[in-house]
Amino acid sequence: MMRNNSEQRGNAKVAAKALNEERRFLRGPQKFRKEIRRTMRIMYEYARAFHTFRDVTDCVTIFGSARFPADHPYYSLAFEMGKALADNGYTVMTGGGPGIMEAAVKGAKSVNGRTVGCNIWIPEEQKPNVYLDKWLTFRYFFVRKVMLTKYSSGFIALPGGLGTLDELFEMATLIQTKKVAHFPVVLMGVEFWKPLIDFMMNTLVVHKTIDLEDVNKLYVTDSPQEAVEHIMYVKEPHKGHKQPTR
Repeated sequence: MMRNNSEQRGNAKVAAKALNEERRFLRGPQKFRKEIRRTMRIMYEYARAFHTFRDVTDCVTIFGSARFPADHPYYSLAFEMGKALADNGYTVMTGGGPGIMEAAVKGAKSVNGRTVGCNIWIPEEQKPNVYLDKWLTFRYFFVRKVMLTKYSSGFIALPGGLGTLDELFEMATLIQTKKVAHFPVVLMGVEFWKPLIDFMMNTLVVHKTIDLEDVNKLYVTDSPQEAVEHIMYVKEPHKGHKQPTR
């Protein structure tokens, strides 16, 4: 028990240090030498991640809330989603923590799938879950976000909060601005996501701040198998995959 308490205190100190580091980075101009030293630490975090994930292929990233317990229907949905991806040969990547992130990789491991996690140092001490084959814990959110995108062939958003919405809209922006191509985005959970889609259609499209095409690229479903079929259809059209019918 003493060892566990000591480990928890050590993790808390590292998380606090990482949080302060990012706060200092974002609070405005500082001495040039400090900026250069911090830049080197950021570059090291990128290089470490590139090395760790260098063999990751055929990967789909799943996002969602860390707050759903194991008996929640969305946890079960994430489990089935991870299982369906692994059954079709995809590596499952998540943010590495509990809730939806844990459920997805647990589902993948239930059929001997491959799993990857990008954890983050935060005050709540989010720990990598036990179902990950490879993982890293990042100091910087923006480095973590790059890794969750760079190695991914598709993006699946299950119900979540601000972090999930952040990732979703960043990916939608990358697609809209053509920074990524043939990148499928699936929203799992029709009831949960319908109000957001309605807002985009009835407000953003109406006011012409986005195009209808931007909304149509978000595929909404309750079916893990449909989600996999849509990913294959968008990512590998040359193989004759068909868009799932709804």
